[in-house]
Amino acid sequence: MKHNFNPGPAVLPKTVLKKASKAVLDLDDSGLSVLEISHRSNAFKEILENSTKMALEIAGLKGKGYSALFLHGGASTQFLNVAANFLNQKAGYSDTGSWSAKAIKEAKHYGQVVEVASSAYCKYNYIPVSFENTSELDYLHITTNNTIYGTQYSEIPRVDCPLVADMSSDIFSRVLDYNKFDLFYAGAQKNLGPAGVALVVIKESFLDRVKRKLPSMLDYKLHLSKGSSFNTPPVFAIYTTMLTLQWIIEKGGLKKLGKKNSQKASLIYSEVDRNSKFRGFANKENRSQMNVVFNLVDKSEKEIFDQMWQSLGIEGLNGHRSVGGYRASIYNALELESVKLLVECMKEFENR
Repeated sequence: MKHNFNPGPAVLPKTVLKKASKAVLDLDDSGLSVLEISHRSNAFKEILENSTKMALEIAGLKGKGYSALFLHGGASTQFLNVAANFLNQKAGYSDTGSWSAKAIKEAKHYGQVVEVASSAYCKYNYIPVSFENTSELDYLHITTNNTIYGTQYSEIPRVDCPLVADMSSDIFSRVLDYNKFDLFYAGAQKNLGPAGVALVVIKESFLDRVKRKLPSMLDYKLHLSKGSSFNTPPVFAIYTTMLTLQWIIEKGGLKKLGKKNSQKASLIYSEVDRNSKFRGFANKENRSQMNVVFNLVDKSEKEIFDQMWQSLGIEGLNGHRSVGGYRASIYNALELESVKLLVECMKEFENR
């Protein structure tokens, strides 16, 4: 048995994998693979409608003036799309890691970008939460969870301008007030489905702020008017995302998933703090419940520890090259038993 701690593409629920695998051969006894059906067919229209409905329902935004899109290009394309649509004069960005830095780089193609806060000088080991003079901004962009560095906003900040968020690595992992966002987006490959599609949720009134004429593929209004099907959408990725959204609802929604995710994170962080062989990377008050980043106190013991966890069937534990050490990504679908196995391995390593 494998225990998948990969940061993304990441672990998916086994029931989702089984249903998706079956649909690759035969979608709902249609005699056609989900890979073969037309994106204009009634079968796919139903998949898209169900996915959109469930995404808004899980976020608590159904009937509250929000729309959902499923688009190509993952979150990286949304770095550009957001600025193309909404950066008219000046936008604010909080720089809390590599992905927010990339979002800043893309936004600069469309206007003035102000870094309202940054933790770069501390190697991104904490989250700045204080922002000033936001009322003059077209929007403020945050990254709610930083996969590489293991930091996360414990609460969503209130600001005096529209709030935009990249939620790629912690979307639908806990209870949040999604009403605080005017737009949020996420690449699917952490908590939602396979790589290749991004979920974008937009407050409809926010679209009134779009001023410039846009290329078709960057135009949120056009994508909405075409129901996420302006061009051929990533059918299989959306179908698998639909199955994952169903799984989230069946598991009791964000309240129950959030409780389980908190339990998993607490188990690992408690061991990191207790164990004389390890030390955590992120400031304790900003620790992520999705990505636990830690290092060995004595790096010369890496080969020994690596052999131990690899022999147990643990996968994807090595940290990002910019931080080193280890990163346990504990997304929604990772079972508690896998976390317990890792913790026992850490204990055994200390005892040896």
